[in-house]
Amino acid sequence: MSQLYPLKFQPILKDKIWGGSKLRTILNKSGASDKCGESWEISGYQNNISVVKEGFLAGNDLQDLIEVYMGDLVGDEVFSRFGLEFPLLIKFIDAADELSIQVHPDDELASKRHNGFGKTEMWYVIQADESAKLISGFNRELDKKMYLEHLQNGTLTSILNFEKVKEGDVFFMPAGRVHAIGKGTLLTEIQQTSDLTYRIYDYDRKDDSGKTRELHTELALDAIDYKRYSSYRNTYEHGYNQPVNLVQCEYFTTNLLELDFIVKRDYVRIDSFVIYICAEGAVKLHYENGEPVMLNAGETVLVPAMLNDVTLEPEKKSKILEVYIKP
Repeated sequence: MSQLYPLKFQPILKDKIWGGSKLRTILNKSGASDKCGESWEISGYQNNISVVKEGFLAGNDLQDLIEVYMGDLVGDEVFSRFGLEFPLLIKFIDAADELSIQVHPDDELASKRHNGFGKTEMWYVIQADESAKLISGFNRELDKKMYLEHLQNGTLTSILNFEKVKEGDVFFMPAGRVHAIGKGTLLTEIQQTSDLTYRIYDYDRKDDSGKTRELHTELALDAIDYKRYSSYRNTYEHGYNQPVNLVQCEYFTTNLLELDFIVKRDYVRIDSFVIYICAEGAVKLHYENGEPVMLNAGETVLVPAMLNDVTLEPEKKSKILEVYIKP
């Protein structure tokens, strides 16, 4: 069996009612339209399975690869937990308009209702217009009754917590937190493999055929976390040429690598695949016995678990996110 290598996949581009042109103009997604809202970079979700773009495995999809390579690709512990389902979904999202206000169920509720996984996610902001904001959680302590009153009275936005956003901001969105990406925001999303979304409010928008999108008011009631938190933004210290942790949870660990010099990464202890998402710049990946792989801004690569040593050589000042699952 030929040796595995860092894998790039064909982006799965999705037009959205709120999509824009930044996936093409900023992240170089050549096939993206002017209404492209999402680029699914690495996906094992149902009918959206990523297909390898380059190398001798080109044309094979991610599920087929896991079936053949198992722990060598994803890590033995990851394979024993998730089997043939790749556990993370990596996206770039361009919000040229407000996204619907929504909430995701946790694993317990998703399993009971939908026989699937819940959806905990995080956002890293790549670019934001001057006026860009997003919604994360509530600005006061609530209960189900108070929340419903505001929803029915048309005053939902008065109880939501709005955050101004800029490049480099990080937001962790555990299942249960009401949230929405705001107009003018380009970000990367790292999430559990799930597309379970309960839409709470959609600004009474109509699609091209004049229909409003479905709301999930009743389903959302038991999924929502009604607490108010003191902070909704993840803070971190910037540091060049070393991993800086952004988010650590049971579903994924995400570090930021700001690079202006060669860095060696040793993954022998983590027993997991590693995903690199290039948010800025360009980095050459060197790995054991293989041709270097170039990673440019807007590109994502999956490093198989069997490749323990990776050297990152930035061509210019670069920012990459490093994602894996801790044992």
